[in-house]
Amino acid sequence: MLFTKASEYAMLSLIYISQKSSPVDVDTMSSELGISKSFLAKILQSLAREGILISFKGANGGFLLADVPENISIKKIIESAEKRKTAVFECSISHDDCPTNKGAICQIWSTFNALQIQLDDFLDTIKLSDIIKK
Repeated sequence: MLFTKASEYAMLSLIYISQKSSPVDVDTMSSELGISKSFLAKILQSLAREGILISFKGANGGFLLADVPENISIKKIIESAEKRKTAVFECSISHDDCPTNKGAICQIWSTFNALQIQLDDFLDTIKLSDIIKK
């Protein structure tokens, strides 16, 4: 699984926002975190669409966390930022959905699928609050 800059920037921006009591605008975050404004805006909109952030429009607009950091999993953050499920390997979650139609004879699927399940469970247990504490 590859975490891109989108995942990294999503987590950095959520940590930043978690430390504020009023909405934080993209310009301020972009400047403070050294992230491209347009890229950051796209990431924050994705996080808002997925219910991680609340978006406020207008002169005093910006973003706030939609929930407390203890309730926001890293898995949800990554999947929202990346706009895809976390994946150990580029394969389907079922033998029946194999893109090469060879799922029934695949020798590696069961091992990688077990790893995927463990990874998903692990990322669900790590919360934004765990990262903030460190």
